[in-house]
Amino acid sequence: MPNEILWLGFALLDLSMVVVLHRFFGKAGLYGLIVFNLILCNVQVLKTVQLFGLTTTLGNVLYASVFLSTDMLGELYGKAEARRGVLLGFIVLVLATAYMQIALAFTPTPDDFAQPHLEAIFGVLPRIALASMAAYLVSQLHDVWAFHFWKSRTGDAMLWLRNNASTLVSQLLDSSIFCFIAFWGVFPWPVLLEILITTYLFKTIVALLDTPFLYVARHLGTVAGRARA
Repeated sequence: MPNEILWLGFALLDLSMVVVLHRFFGKAGLYGLIVFNLILCNVQVLKTVQLFGLTTTLGNVLYASVFLSTDMLGELYGKAEARRGVLLGFIVLVLATAYMQIALAFTPTPDDFAQPHLEAIFGVLPRIALASMAAYLVSQLHDVWAFHFWKSRTGDAMLWLRNNASTLVSQLLDSSIFCFIAFWGVFPWPVLLEILITTYLFKTIVALLDTPFLYVARHLGTVAGRARA
């Protein structure tokens, strides 16, 4: 299957699961998905792929849906809950990084086969995690602030504006901070620049794709609220 079709299907699946998990588990589902996607995307980001003739990292789909989760928390539960989701993801990422370094420090048995593979993936995780944590905190806290900045001026109207106006700027901050910390000196400058541009490009596509899902989530939340009333 071509990468492009697989990528689009993956993006739609992941965005759909944000809505589905929220429908069945409420804000707890969004918290869980933030943590899950944040950890997994920091593994997937190590893999570079070709999409539409461009080189990009694989983790951009899962990371972009984290923004949908925090925007849903902000829209449906308020700014404090969105910030709580951001901080929960940050704390879990720190713990996951520390725990994997402890696991690598254990001396494996002579017949162990996993250590080299774990080192290949998680041995570079501290730098990736540092890049991710810095980018994550700056971009997500900006996203929460910007989302509610626009909401204070539009009220309940123009959800598409506050969703995209906050996310697109935040994604640019995230991609720039992450790529320079994670990949400076790892890839030649032209490759790093291409990864930065394409990573932001594909995150932008997912960010635009997530707008209908946010409307669906708000509609379902409104219907559920009326049913409980």
